[in-house]
Amino acid sequence: MLDYLYDGTFEGLLTCIHHHYYTDRASGIIQRDAYQSTLLGGFMDVETDEHKATTVYEAIEKKISTYDLRRIYKAYLSVDPDKEMKILRYAVMGFKVGGKISLMHADPVVADIQGIEKKIDVERERMLQFVRFSVMKGDVLYVEIEPDNDVLELIAGYFCDRFRSDPFIIHDVGRHKALIAYGGRWYISAFDEQDVPETSEDEKKYRMLWRNYFDNIAIKERTNPRCQKNFMPVRYWKHLTEMNR
Repeated sequence: MLDYLYDGTFEGLLTCIHHHYYTDRASGIIQRDAYQSTLLGGFMDVETDEHKATTVYEAIEKKISTYDLRRIYKAYLSVDPDKEMKILRYAVMGFKVGGKISLMHADPVVADIQGIEKKIDVERERMLQFVRFSVMKGDVLYVEIEPDNDVLELIAGYFCDRFRSDPFIIHDVGRHKALIAYGGRWYISAFDEQDVPETSEDEKKYRMLWRNYFDNIAIKERTNPRCQKNFMPVRYWKHLTEMNR
């Protein structure tokens, strides 16, 4: 058994699953830049192979289900420190039992992936609720987000439908990349602070008006910070206009 080191891509992870079946069983699957060698066992540097990745991708879709393929991909997008091995165990079990794996809620292998999927789904919903766009110069809509999990792809369809006629950028600050979209089409690209469009003058005025409204509409005697935090987790406040002073 070996630790498999891969490049962090979904295709790389699928390649590792292929090697698990046809080369040697994996004792661990770890992103290459995060690996710390030990004296207890060896490792294999797995190069991403598109053909092997496609073979595993199609096998999951056909032998388990399209639903489970999506579930596995969502788990891959998470920050769970052991996501690779949890995905491997789920895939191995799925190849044995087929599509009924998604109904085996009491099994710990299934529960692991369900738990990750739930966290991803909750964060996706929060992004849909809490994102606040600003109008930048050139009438480009822009927002910064800092999600725990990598959810840009999961929110793309919603915002493309909502802003089909408006160009927009959703910037994942922590991952230095952005969802860039216009006319219902989108892509994800590397994106840093120097790429951020300049704020329009109208936007600066609207921000001031909104803050004034927010301050004046509040009933100070009935302010309930605990309740506010329950409905709007503090970690999202940083990018809210009304909280940004």
